[in-house]
Amino acid sequence: MMIRKGIFFTLAMVLAMSAGASAGGFAYQAGKAHLGGDVTPVQAYEMVRKDPDHTFLVDCRTRAEYQFVGHPVGAHHIPLRFFSTTAGKTGYATVANPDFANELRARFNPDQDTLIVLCRSGGRSCTACDEAVNAGFSEDRVFNMMGGFEGGKNKNPTSVYYGKRWDGGWKREGLPWTYAMDAATMYRPDLDGKEAATIMTPTRLKVSQ
Repeated sequence: MMIRKGIFFTLAMVLAMSAGASAGGFAYQAGKAHLGGDVTPVQAYEMVRKDPDHTFLVDCRTRAEYQFVGHPVGAHHIPLRFFSTTAGKTGYATVANPDFANELRARFNPDQDTLIVLCRSGGRSCTACDEAVNAGFSEDRVFNMMGGFEGGKNKNPTSVYYGKRWDGGWKREGLPWTYAMDAATMYRPDLDGKEAATIMTPTRLKVSQ
């Protein structure tokens, strides 16, 4: 009887682990089907470390998220969507960035660069991966970073963190992140001529608190 219980326990553990990639004690899975591959935050970090000249983090969140929530060190900001001034039932509505694909091509080389796309928790980044592949980037060089920057929501109703983003993500994994705004990685269309000139020589911008 004990042997049979042990077998069932082992099978349950295997099934749980196969449901998504696991790293740092967190379980990850893609938010939805998309073109390209999937990596965990730790895998993304290692990929950039191994080939920093041709592997890049692309943060597709809004301007406010990138600046005030923080972002991975070195992550290039190209928003997939922008906040509008229209308020709805769940807050301000967002509108698509019509230049997303063009900005990817302008900043990165489709023939040799690898893109790892992230958002808040791994939903928008799946859509952004589709956009990148459709823009000409090779599907085997485009990756969705599961868990995003903030991770998934806590689903334990007895926890004080219930409903809060507490399940994995770049920040929760303890990977390098910052609030600093660098002209070298900011969304280029937002930079004026003077700031754009600093892109080739990264300079920390002074941001009002």
